[in-house]
Amino acid sequence: MTASLKIIDDLKFVFAEGDRYKFFLEGFLNTLKITGGALVVGVIIGVIIAAIRTSFDKNKESMKLRGGIGYFILGFLNSIAKVYLTIIRGTPVVVQLMIMYFVVFAASDNGVMVGILAFGINSGAYVAEIFRAGIMSIDNGQFEAGRSLGFNYFQTMRFIVIPQMFKAVLPTLLNEFIALLKETSVAGYVGVMDLTKAGNIVAGRIFTYVIPLTTVALVYLTSVMILTSLVGRIERRLRKSDR
Repeated sequence: MTASLKIIDDLKFVFAEGDRYKFFLEGFLNTLKITGGALVVGVIIGVIIAAIRTSFDKNKESMKLRGGIGYFILGFLNSIAKVYLTIIRGTPVVVQLMIMYFVVFAASDNGVMVGILAFGINSGAYVAEIFRAGIMSIDNGQFEAGRSLGFNYFQTMRFIVIPQMFKAVLPTLLNEFIALLKETSVAGYVGVMDLTKAGNIVAGRIFTYVIPLTTVALVYLTSVMILTSLVGRIERRLRKSDR
């Protein structure tokens, strides 16, 4: 009984006194904002990069034979996409975040928005490869079906291939969302009040790290378990729809 009372007193001291629970609420909300916003940015970048790379890979030979400026433009865009993928996937996300905050947007004081852009650009490189793999897995007959309907290549991609690709890569995309949620824990490096930063602030004020950091870990764990369960349900529904 005494131990239970002590735990309750400790929890009241950590969360209730000084309204310290508000740090955790604000941090968790900012974590969700950064994660959700970064996923949107990453998906937009991913679709563009994947479309450029797959368009070049699938049409390189035919465009080269036909000649014209289209081949050189697409080749140039493909080279830029490769450089982007190499740089983003070859450098740590925390370094990219610090460059965005202290260099690119040094004049801005909106850390959440900078975090969304930094994590979104980082996520876009991985989402692009997910989408590219999904597009390349679509049977070439789908492209031929689009042409038989009078669609050009980009119309075929827009109306036939990309919708099928999204269905194929949705579980993998949601797993990227889970990974992104955990990656945002480094946002505190640039002073953004995310969940991890909130735990550190509270711990520094009460001079103990056990309860604050355990709370942070449990919130992340619970969030990941909920998202993992969602991914499992979506995968089961997709399997049923394929039957």
